Amino acid sequence: MGRPHEGVRRRLEAREAQLAPAAMRSAASRGRQRDEPPSDMRTEYQRDRDRIIHCKAFRRLKHKTQVFIAPTGDHFVTRLTHTLEVAQIARTIARGLDLNEDLTEAIALGHDLGHTPFGHAGEQALGALLPDGFRHNEQSVRIIDLLEAGGEGLNLTWEVREGILKHSKPRSGIFEELSERYWSAGEWGDPLASTLEGQIVRLSDFVAYINHDIADAVRAGVLRPEDLPRAATAALGETHAARIDTLVSDVVDASWDAARAGRADGVLPPGATIEMSAGVAAAADALRDFMFDRVYLWEERLAEADRARRVIEFLWRHYLAHPDEVAASEYTRAEDALARRVADYIAGMTDLFAMRVAERLGFTG
Repeated sequence: MGRPHEGVRRRLEAREAQLAPAAMRSAASRGRQRDEPPSDMRTEYQRDRDRIIHCKAFRRLKHKTQVFIAPTGDHFVTRLTHTLEVAQIARTIARGLDLNEDLTEAIALGHDLGHTPFGHAGEQALGALLPDGFRHNEQSVRIIDLLEAGGEGLNLTWEVREGILKHSKPRSGIFEELSERYWSAGEWGDPLASTLEGQIVRLSDFVAYINHDIADAVRAGVLRPEDLPRAATAALGETHAARIDTLVSDVVDASWDAARAGRADGVLPPGATIEMSAGVAAAADALRDFMFDRVYLWEERLAEADRARRVIEFLWRHYLAHPDEVAASEYTRAEDALARRVADYIAGMTDLFAMRVAERLGFTG
């Protein structure tokens, strides 16, 4: 008779078998890039979650910007606290729909590993410099596949990697699909994740950021709560907690039938997607548009973003001229072109580290 721990994974997989028909079971995963023996104690998606939490890129998220660049207050959202909020919201939705919480959590925890310093301002600046462009979702997969663990990568499952790649949304609306210009399909097929768990993370990312960005904007004195559009707050709620509760509850109600759809040969039927009701989605889009107009494109915010762009450009020029300073970094690959290595190195920096290095090198911007 074996020791008790040797049967834990099998018991966990048996519990997964009782989930909703559309749930992704870890035992049915498409697998990893490199085969590994299974764990006695954890399912495949639990192993992925743990690898993400313990990786260096995850730790660096605590000093990366969400919206307000290098904030001085202790209560502003960072990329790490955003990630934790996304994970919690996503798990709540997955639990409410009887879907796989472990897969959902792993995708959520890894979705922003590839973000540059200075948030989207840094991403846009680096994208303008790198010949092939730069997208943080693709960088997240590059980190877990090629850069972490001394270049060995984390060797995550296909479903987690796919969910991380496909979490991004365009400017135009919550449910608008990514354009061909933005999307690099390759092995991944359709822009929408093939698991409902991956689709949950895509929506939870929005639910988290639109609400905590409002709180940060109020904290920074950019907004007052009464400035929010009345129609949107009437539909979603007057407070942070009320809006999240409305959005999460609505997603569960609108997606219930999709979670009950059976998989045919492991594939969800057409139309089985994570949704919101039309009224709630319209209110959420209106709130998002308001935030773009009043916060994300706010004049002082744009001045911050311009300074961030100049820091990224300064570092880019410096490292292209001094490739030896990049060669020693464990966050690049020797076999890659110099521009790619410089992009990987800069993208891995935290806000504070990027500013400190730039100033040491002579940036006065």
